[in-house]
Amino acid sequence: MKNIFALLYLFFSFSLLAQTKVSGVVYDDTKQTVPYANVCFKGTRECVTSDENGKFYIQSDNNHSALLISYVGFQTTEIKLDKPVSYGLKVIFQGTNQLEEVKIYAGKTSKKNNPALDILRKIWEKKRSNGLYMFNQYAMKKYEKVEFDMNSIDSAFMKNKVFKGLEFIFKQVDTSKITGKTYLPIFINESLYDVYGDNPKGKKKEVLLGNKNSGLGEGAGVETFIKDLYSDYDIYNNYLNFFDKNFVSPLSRTGINTYNYVLTDSTFIDNKWCYNIVFYPRRKNELTFKGDFWVNDTTYAIKKINLTASKSANINWVKDIYIEQEFDVLNDSVFLLKRDYMMSDFSLSKKEKSKGVYGKRTTIFSDHKFNEVKPDKFYKETVNDFDPMAFKRDETFWEDNRMENLSKDELGVYKMLDTLKTVSKFKRMYNLTTILASGYIQKGNIDFGPIYSIFGNNDVEGQRIRLGARTYFGTNDLWRIEGYTAYGFKDDKFKYGISGKWMVNKRNRLILAAGNRRDVEQIGVSLTTSNDVLGRSFASSSVFASGDNSKLTNVHLSSFSAEIEPVKSLVFKAGLSHRTLESASSTFSLNYIKEGTIFSKVNQSELTFGVDYTPKRKTVGYGVERLEVDNNYSRIFINYSRGVKDLMKSDFNYHKLQLYYRQPIYMGGMGRLFSTFETGKIFGQVPLGLMAVVPGNQSYFVIDNTYNLMNYYEFVTDQYTSLHLEQHFGGRLFSRIPFMKKLNWREIVGIKAVYGSVSDENKAINASGLNYLAPTKGYWEYHAGVANIFKVFRVDFAWRGNYLELPDAKKFTVKAGFGFYF
Repeated sequence: MKNIFALLYLFFSFSLLAQTKVSGVVYDDTKQTVPYANVCFKGTRECVTSDENGKFYIQSDNNHSALLISYVGFQTTEIKLDKPVSYGLKVIFQGTNQLEEVKIYAGKTSKKNNPALDILRKIWEKKRSNGLYMFNQYAMKKYEKVEFDMNSIDSAFMKNKVFKGLEFIFKQVDTSKITGKTYLPIFINESLYDVYGDNPKGKKKEVLLGNKNSGLGEGAGVETFIKDLYSDYDIYNNYLNFFDKNFVSPLSRTGINTYNYVLTDSTFIDNKWCYNIVFYPRRKNELTFKGDFWVNDTTYAIKKINLTASKSANINWVKDIYIEQEFDVLNDSVFLLKRDYMMSDFSLSKKEKSKGVYGKRTTIFSDHKFNEVKPDKFYKETVNDFDPMAFKRDETFWEDNRMENLSKDELGVYKMLDTLKTVSKFKRMYNLTTILASGYIQKGNIDFGPIYSIFGNNDVEGQRIRLGARTYFGTNDLWRIEGYTAYGFKDDKFKYGISGKWMVNKRNRLILAAGNRRDVEQIGVSLTTSNDVLGRSFASSSVFASGDNSKLTNVHLSSFSAEIEPVKSLVFKAGLSHRTLESASSTFSLNYIKEGTIFSKVNQSELTFGVDYTPKRKTVGYGVERLEVDNNYSRIFINYSRGVKDLMKSDFNYHKLQLYYRQPIYMGGMGRLFSTFETGKIFGQVPLGLMAVVPGNQSYFVIDNTYNLMNYYEFVTDQYTSLHLEQHFGGRLFSRIPFMKKLNWREIVGIKAVYGSVSDENKAINASGLNYLAPTKGYWEYHAGVANIFKVFRVDFAWRGNYLELPDAKKFTVKAGFGFYF
């Protein structure tokens, strides 16, 4: 009886939110499901498209008495609606369309004599002369709302013991007009911007006027989750990037080979004659959409477009992606984006009934102004334009500036969330989620962790335990202190590290940092120098490793540095460091000869100056540590180091120059190529501890910028050049193999090469017992891998290309990877 009352309550609550709701499945006369059928309320343009399994959901704020279901090649079917809510309809087409004058498209549409393709080609021609591109300069206001909702809320879910004492939250349950699922808002963020642009100069600037948060997004876990909703996209581009994946746009020039297009309708919209074109993918398992768009018959500008990601798209943890854009007509011929809505359904499973979380972003543009010239300095990108007042706007500000009023339910969410923050049980649930996402356990203003580095193992320390903590007041912290202590059960020694950062100047991000570390480390696992006090290579901590893992070094490092970002994405850094290096193992030596005497310890002071350029990098937050939105940016890093003899008893004079260049390259529908180039040279005499050791990988895991078949210290250089190329196809090839389509595996191939040499003067002081071998012939290896196995695993098979004659040379290996990737 209680269940019946609960269902009645849900039904009554949801029916107040919309007048007509319908869901069902479309079948043909052979009882096969019909994908991408057009479903509309009769007499309206309120339409949806069934998914690839024939399922659909449609709702309206108005009362409707009939549905029209159409698909080219079948007779349009009308369904009477006897009640406002009709779920689980079974719609069957009664026969094929017999009208001879109508061109029938079934399954894959023709690429010839298709009027929809003629219109598509006109869109390509006109896309750079539409919208904001028609003006030299533009200015407008932008309102953005980001929301997270728990979905698939039912009576059984509400009665779960987990929610005992939290029943009040379910008063805010709503129904999605896209999927028909019930949902409960748990996070809302609103932002208001002034936006300026100059098309001839390719400049754009956004000024944040206000930001309002529900209060549940202060932790790094939520920030990590929502950052993927801030991806910029333009429907006219060939590819749309979501969750680090390149989806083929239905307006792409390659769309003809990827989508089927059908011209289905034409009518006046806002006094403009428009065509309606339905599109759906030609093949499953590719990163594509299905949906429709309305396009004007003279400007060939898009008036409205709806896109839903293909259910079989090779993307993890995201069950649905839905995009809806509406354009306003200005001055008879100008179409401007008015409203942009994006919704993603995050879930562990793509099963229809699985519960998950909706991530929604609504963006509205208004108050456009054109051809108002701004001086060049106006568009100079601000490095850290943090205005604390923007985060303290009162409710009057939002009532005056919201371009879309919050619904009664959304206003109730703010109150509900404020109440929820005071409930200890919810705090525990929220904290657990944050811990798993960020890797830190938050207690007050201290984060303990990262939890994923607590355990480690190597030949010197044996089993190792590490405990760390950091200060954390929020994403905009101007200072941060972080430290750890570790203990090795085999060497019976404690280790530690502590560092601090302070942003002295917020506008130019002038940051001072200092730290001290005493630990055991596998040096020589990165060609590019790093003085990161808390950094520790995976090679020193891997639980499992192959071969001899005793070539470890006791490192005592102290450093001080200052960095500044005078221009956005361009960072200058200078520092002073002092380190002592001494072998941590009886089977490994760093010995060198100096003035006829053999020394085992290196004392070295070093001055460094570096330039780091990361164009188009996007970050979240304004504090000393920022969160990167994605890794789809190039990086150029130049570093100069000067070893100063006798400074703090330093042993050697030398100069070291290094260049690092990383460039991800989009290969259209064939995925993405990651390329990494490094080169460097040491001028002066240095011992093994200061040489450029080519980074080997003796672990069983994939590690970036290392060589899969190379042992530690197998190749030693004082000048080197390396190149790594790795192509990620994203499942493009496997999706064409019938028995592999449903696996959603992703293909990876790569090649790595390095050339280097060692000077005679550096060989002369070597007393380590290690025979210096440099890759003077050019070492190379190649690998092929399969990623996304069970969504989290990657397996690489690697082969050695040369230097096969070396005594311990590995000719073949298998490496594994693990991670949660979209």
